[in-house]
Amino acid sequence: MVKAICQFNGLLQSSTVDIRPSTNEFTFKNQIFQANDGQLQIPVSGTIYGTALNYKGELAAMGDNLKEAPYNAPPIAPVLYIKPINTLSPHLAPIPLPNDEKELQVGAALGIVFKKTATQVKLESALDYVAGFTIVNDMSLPHESIHRPAIKQKARDGFCPIGPWIVHADEISEPDNLDITVYVNNELVQKNSTRNLIRNTKQLIEDVTEFMTLSEGDVLLVGTPENPPLVKEGDEIRINIEGMGALVNTVVSEKEASLLSGKTKEEMQ
Repeated sequence: MVKAICQFNGLLQSSTVDIRPSTNEFTFKNQIFQANDGQLQIPVSGTIYGTALNYKGELAAMGDNLKEAPYNAPPIAPVLYIKPINTLSPHLAPIPLPNDEKELQVGAALGIVFKKTATQVKLESALDYVAGFTIVNDMSLPHESIHRPAIKQKARDGFCPIGPWIVHADEISEPDNLDITVYVNNELVQKNSTRNLIRNTKQLIEDVTEFMTLSEGDVLLVGTPENPPLVKEGDEIRINIEGMGALVNTVVSEKEASLLSGKTKEEMQ
């Protein structure tokens, strides 16, 4: 059993539960629940910060393009972006496929959840600021350039499923040695590991907080692996991170997503 924090229907605040990562079950007050029962809500409350080009293979895939304008050289500091609040959605929530698009890009990411204000944190104390870890699907419209902020591609409604829960930091002894797998319709389409990060968890925290403050509840994504899977309407995405369970969501049309959420198109705007 693994200690985690989750928010589920009927409770006004997050609660500590025991989870079974292999079955995606959790126990609360001696009662067993299935994550797939649809009761789980978004487990975080802060700002979500994404990190680009932090996997060795992802940076290598850019090749000589990084030596040409407008980049001119590989980045020497973390390349960050924000997943705003409109992108957040929980485990099992539908991912809207925009009407004029055919495919979406999956971004499997480990999320570092902070428990207190972090400013100019040193490497040796970096994990002292971490409440736990969660699974994030950093969805995007397919795109290549990172020169300009990919707001239109990455900041769409529902483009950041997160959860199902936050696993306590003490339960993840080696955050830089976690296998990450992505399944689409139960078929394995991607496998990587946080062993392949350019900046590991501690280094990333130190480098980011050197120039900006992270607050309690904020989430810092360590990055997404190279060769992201492409998905289409009707596809079920399951992201597994070793020892943490699985985050599951399905791609649906914008119209269907609005109906499932009980909102009209006008209410969503």
